[in-house]
Amino acid sequence: MRTEYQIIVIGGGHAGAEAAWAAANLLREPGSVALVTANPARIGAMSCNPAIGGLAKGQLVREIDALGGLMGLAADASGIMFKMLNTSRGPAVRGPRCQCDKEAYAKEVQRLIHSRPEIDIIPGMVDDFIIEADRCVGVVISPPSKKKPLPVSSLCAAATEMERRADEQTFDENEIPRELRAGATVLTTGTFMRGLMHTGENRTPGGRFGEAPAIGISKTLKRLGFELGRLKTGTPPRLDKRTIDWESLPAQFGDERPMAFSDLSGRAPDRTSSMPTLGAFPLLEQHACRVTHTTPLIHSVIRANLDRAPIFSGLPNGKGVGPRYCPSIEDKVVRFDRDQHTVFLEPEGLGSDWVYCNGISTSLPADVQQAIIRGMPGCDKAEILRLAYSVEYDMVRPHQIHATGMTKKYPGLFLAGQINGTSGYEEAGAQGLVAGVNAVRFSQDKSPWTLGRDEAYIGVLMDDLVTKTPTEPYRMFTSRAEHRLLLRADNSADRLTPMAIELGLLDTELGMLRQQLFQQRRRELQSINGEIDSRVVEGEPLSKSIKRPEFGEDELRSALEGTYEDSAISTAHADRSYADYVVRQKNEIKRQNELENRTLPSSIEYVTIQGLRKEAVEALTRFTPATFGQAGRLEGVTPADLSIIAVHVRREKSKPKSAVTDV
Repeated sequence: MRTEYQIIVIGGGHAGAEAAWAAANLLREPGSVALVTANPARIGAMSCNPAIGGLAKGQLVREIDALGGLMGLAADASGIMFKMLNTSRGPAVRGPRCQCDKEAYAKEVQRLIHSRPEIDIIPGMVDDFIIEADRCVGVVISPPSKKKPLPVSSLCAAATEMERRADEQTFDENEIPRELRAGATVLTTGTFMRGLMHTGENRTPGGRFGEAPAIGISKTLKRLGFELGRLKTGTPPRLDKRTIDWESLPAQFGDERPMAFSDLSGRAPDRTSSMPTLGAFPLLEQHACRVTHTTPLIHSVIRANLDRAPIFSGLPNGKGVGPRYCPSIEDKVVRFDRDQHTVFLEPEGLGSDWVYCNGISTSLPADVQQAIIRGMPGCDKAEILRLAYSVEYDMVRPHQIHATGMTKKYPGLFLAGQINGTSGYEEAGAQGLVAGVNAVRFSQDKSPWTLGRDEAYIGVLMDDLVTKTPTEPYRMFTSRAEHRLLLRADNSADRLTPMAIELGLLDTELGMLRQQLFQQRRRELQSINGEIDSRVVEGEPLSKSIKRPEFGEDELRSALEGTYEDSAISTAHADRSYADYVVRQKNEIKRQNELENRTLPSSIEYVTIQGLRKEAVEALTRFTPATFGQAGRLEGVTPADLSIIAVHVRREKSKPKSAVTDV
């Protein structure tokens, strides 16, 4: 029984899977990564929406892929409807999204994780950390809980096939180590820390349907001095497709030419040459969603029962703060004066009759949920397979971590995912990758790796977490990225794959294929740009025509003599269309980098700095920013405060060092 590893990852959700995968990519040594999870059969499970990507979230997935991650691969292998969102607007704010077969997605994540000899999967619950000299050097493990939580409600408590298989998992407690030691540990608890599920007055301890909460870890973190918060998230009802008048409802189709999340999808090495070739994509049969909506009558039913929605009304135990940007249906009815709200009926899989009702997340009781469903067009006979429920859970206020994911209190302990106050698979996966990379680098005494706000949406995410404590679950938006003209989904590989190569993330078989594809893409872009600069179309230089609004990607494709990949044409078109704006943005970034690269001493005591306002002192002491750039983004810190700090730092540096006298 192995008890020593280089890296320990706790939790098998989206953050945990990416952390373990990234660590394996860097270490490439069998048995170097321990992935501890309560139930290995639930690794990669899609707890809520069976979809990956969306506005800004799609950019995150593309960036994860460019850095050698697994989320894009799993999404492409299980996608049943691919759609580029926001196509009526510019490339900077478009976002790829795909509807997934949720069981196929989890199976693909599990297949990928099991394919790595570097990763040992250990069933168990982590209740405590081993702290030595204020450094985390390991964890204490207890066997997985055999006690199954009660269903969310006695009504409509069906389980999916994957959940039934997971429940049948058995473990030999004698084969589970009681302690594990490692150079670094990544904690990814999702919504399980003191998780409590709500459906009306019914409350059930649990992190998600059918799974017990993690109680001990919350107590441990509090004992270790971490400041915890309480958040909530929700999920809508699932319906039986056979009971919906499916064909009577408007269909929403995917794109005719779907874009893959991963540059590797549909690719295989050509055995007759050194270059990869294009294969079949997408892999699965594509399905449309259906669209329905709420009605004024439904809204009146909701208003009449607001006191029965515990998370909304703030009844006892309904303490968590919910996501403003993914509100419950009761929130929408109260906040927005509309006659109806759109509801997307999304199949959860090809071989499943389960349908996800995107748009009516709620914690209302069973009878009200039934009235809501039966009141929607096409659903007057619909049967609920699982009631909607809300989950409230503990999180760690992220001002207590660095942009690497490592905690400030205990070096060697990293946090990633919803434990940091975020919402969504994509945000979790991005944090997991960052934490996994930095956990390895920390264990090897290498310098930390971070991404700037001008380099990636992942950089924006991590910077926002360490400079703005979330008061609600944090969700990524294109509006959060001030340099979004540079951070498009189409150019993720151009921005980040060279960085992945330098870090050593692509020194695997898959990584080598990715490097080949990247070099091929570089050659294509060089050739396209050469044609744009040299060709004249209908008496006008192509380099001038491409800047006209009506000159789209199809026009560029027709104007080129060579045959190129769609993705390369999209990037070249966007680069040229935005060229003037990009120059301005890059100049602005240069000016900002002066502040961003100026580090602040970790030993600085802001309370001793004369002239610094009390509000600034409180914010700076709470967040302990690493750079002047981070300090400037804190709420309560003004440019005048930064000037005072700069003077203080210069004075401290100019002070003569104390003389050392030999005795």
